[in-house]
Amino acid sequence: MTSDTGERNFDPFDYPRQWEADVLLSDGGTVHLRPVVPTDADGLVALHGRLSDRTRYLRYFGAYPRIPARDLERFSTVDHHDRVAFVALLGDDVVAVGRYERLDAESAEVAFVVDDAHQGRGLGSILLEHLAAAASERGLRRFVAEVLAENSAMIRVFRDAGYQVSRAFEEGVVHLEFDIDPTEESLAVARAREQAAEARSVHNLLHPRSVAVIGASTDPTKIGYAVLSNLLAADFAGTVYPVNPEHASVRGVRAYKSVLEIPDPVELAIVAVPADQVESVLDGALAKGVKTLVIVSAGFGEAGPHGQHAELRLVGEARAHGMRVVGPNALGVLNTDPRVRLNATLAPRLPKRGRTGFFCQSGALGTAILADAEARGLGLSTFVSAGNRADVSGNDLLQYWETDPRTDLVLLYLESFGNPRKFARLARRLARSKPIVAVKSGRHAVRPQLAATSTEIDESSVQALFEQAGVVRVDSLAQLFDTALVFAHQPLPTGSRIAIVGNSSAIGLLAADTARAQGLRLGIDPVDVGPQASPEQFAAAVGEALDSPDVDALVAVFVPPVAIPGTAYARSLRETVTARKDTVQKPIVSTFLAAEGVPAELAVPGEDGAPSAGSIPSYPSPERAVNALARVVRYAAWRQRPQGTLVRPAGLHAEQARGMVRELLADDHNRVLTDDEVVRLLACYGIEVVPFRLVAGADDAVAAAAELGYPVTLKAFDDRLRGRPDLAGVRLDLTSEDSVRVSYRDLREVSGADEVYVQRMAPKGVSCVIGLQDDPSFGTLVAFGLSGVVSTLLGDQAFRAVPLTDVDAATIVREPKTAPLLTGYRGDEPADLAALQDLVLRVAALAEDNPEVRSLSLDPILASPDGAFVTNARMVLGPPPSRPDSGPRRLRPITAPED
Repeated sequence: MTSDTGERNFDPFDYPRQWEADVLLSDGGTVHLRPVVPTDADGLVALHGRLSDRTRYLRYFGAYPRIPARDLERFSTVDHHDRVAFVALLGDDVVAVGRYERLDAESAEVAFVVDDAHQGRGLGSILLEHLAAAASERGLRRFVAEVLAENSAMIRVFRDAGYQVSRAFEEGVVHLEFDIDPTEESLAVARAREQAAEARSVHNLLHPRSVAVIGASTDPTKIGYAVLSNLLAADFAGTVYPVNPEHASVRGVRAYKSVLEIPDPVELAIVAVPADQVESVLDGALAKGVKTLVIVSAGFGEAGPHGQHAELRLVGEARAHGMRVVGPNALGVLNTDPRVRLNATLAPRLPKRGRTGFFCQSGALGTAILADAEARGLGLSTFVSAGNRADVSGNDLLQYWETDPRTDLVLLYLESFGNPRKFARLARRLARSKPIVAVKSGRHAVRPQLAATSTEIDESSVQALFEQAGVVRVDSLAQLFDTALVFAHQPLPTGSRIAIVGNSSAIGLLAADTARAQGLRLGIDPVDVGPQASPEQFAAAVGEALDSPDVDALVAVFVPPVAIPGTAYARSLRETVTARKDTVQKPIVSTFLAAEGVPAELAVPGEDGAPSAGSIPSYPSPERAVNALARVVRYAAWRQRPQGTLVRPAGLHAEQARGMVRELLADDHNRVLTDDEVVRLLACYGIEVVPFRLVAGADDAVAAAAELGYPVTLKAFDDRLRGRPDLAGVRLDLTSEDSVRVSYRDLREVSGADEVYVQRMAPKGVSCVIGLQDDPSFGTLVAFGLSGVVSTLLGDQAFRAVPLTDVDAATIVREPKTAPLLTGYRGDEPADLAALQDLVLRVAALAEDNPEVRSLSLDPILASPDGAFVTNARMVLGPPPSRPDSGPRRLRPITAPED
């Protein structure tokens, strides 16, 4: 089809809906991106009219004062195939447009123009990413562009995108040409820009210079009263504007009838009006140009379908006008930075300043969380309670905290992951520099769209999945704070050897037993100074243990004697540790005075009096102290391990596979693939199935065996028979025509069906299985284990979340308890583990590129010294249950409820 000649019909309004997206710009604002349609003609004319003469000259190589009617029709009416254009919309205004036009089978010319008022916001690079993705989907491989040599900004967009750009210069025009297939560099550039934009949007939220409280109330029972009071009590560094149509002032501060009457810019608006009034309030905030909205009002998605619809409509409107939204049903946000002092929450007090960032979903839990943090002596840098997470989510906060110099530790209370794949990617990157501790509730609540392909995963595997991403997973808020106190106040250990020093052998024994159960080692024998030891003797024993080269961390277990106050021991302990702070970097936990948190005697006060680095956390029991320390030790070991690199094996044909998947799902949303379809799709990723034929008679079986080459195996067509050795659904090592005929007859009697598989015999080996399945927390998982009833019954499988590094692939094939059978157990020749690892990486690449693969099972795979041979494969395609973490940058879609 070519739209110019009309050789085939097309609907200019019928564009792929997945091309539509909300996108974040470099300054943290948003625009809506979608393909152009004929009704955008007026918007294109208006954009052209706002362009400066200089911008028009650079784009059109001439003055071009107005768009002729013929050009306007061409610009606004495209076929979304050979001619594709995207418009960037801010409200109703077109602020940028980018397009490509096909030149030949593989090449297209690309160009774009951006409103002068919005240049420098990253719109050019966003348009280029989305145009390249659309072009790739339409079978194009290369973009070319003609740019005036003096148009340095446009040349920079192409040059900085990470593609390999070739240039030619002639008569003042630069000819640029580059392949649009993603490269490592282009992906890294896109990821870096994504991080900067998302971090900036959260920075705007947490560093406002002015806050409007819409719904500020004079009634102490209303949330509008509480929010305003908390802002004022925290001594917010900016300007506060109460909005109340009925009062001239609220809490002694001048009030305004609407946000539009406020004379100065408003950067953050807190909405505390009933749900049915929020939409009208939003209109004023949009007209005012508010950057961020925090909606503490309830009655939206959590209230049912009607509220969900209102929530999606509200957020869609906000994003379309460049605004981000926290909530609805949020507790609010706070920032303890003395230059900000923002308490835009329903919690009455601004916490002590610290270096810990906290994100939680539940508004109901938020107040308790803040109170608990303060009671335990844990200072915070920033806190966000996002409620329904209609827009701003935990992933946004991870992006912000990665580059926030005031945050060294991240705490998360999560009920679900909006984008599991993205969470795993961001967490893995952030955790290399800053610990992440997460409470994950709702672990066993499987969403309906996952029911068919999600299976129960044992607890140790769940733990391994979090550890793969570097996330310290805990089961309760108590464990979260126990662990956070060590991370916040103590250095990371260099190993797992601990010392136990105390004045009670019974408590010391409890600590030692817990340490062994957690995989810690005793570097030295437990030290018991006795119940009569003086503070100086106790401190000296602690110092000696810390100085030992065989100790990486210390547990101080202490029961105060009757004769001497426990505070004297606490001061001696703190002074001994402080004296070594420059020479000994080993974490210490204690069970001092049965205190929970950081008692004043063990605290090293910071600038504002809150406990700071070097403070010694205390726990009510030795078990809790050791468990918290063990989590820190495991995290430190993860940081020290090689990170590995994301590997894509050679010989992958991802675009061919994506085209095949689209074709297979064109008429069927859920599809169990045929044998031939499975073989073809696996072949795109270099995964070969041992050759086989499906036959329906003895003569056909003999012919197939001759074609494939002896020896062969015969297998029943029914999966259930092949997987049950007691039902004899398989015949192995058939070396002659007679043996094939006899085996065919036997299988037909067992199965009652004419059809059987004839397959070339693979080299004998250990039977393994590699599969894909969905998980509500991590998205697509790669599973590996040994085949057989025992492994299945005991759940002896290892799991890793996509994407996989080479280290992940090497670990997963060695992790099952039965894995020693692959490495020469009892003198057998070891299997080719490198071949298994390569197979794992190919399966992971298939899953990453094609999220529509809902489940895959390669079972059995025969792992032998000669390689890994896939003898059977099953695959199911369907709509992906979680959003892929690939393609051009975009915000989470708001056309459906949160996953």
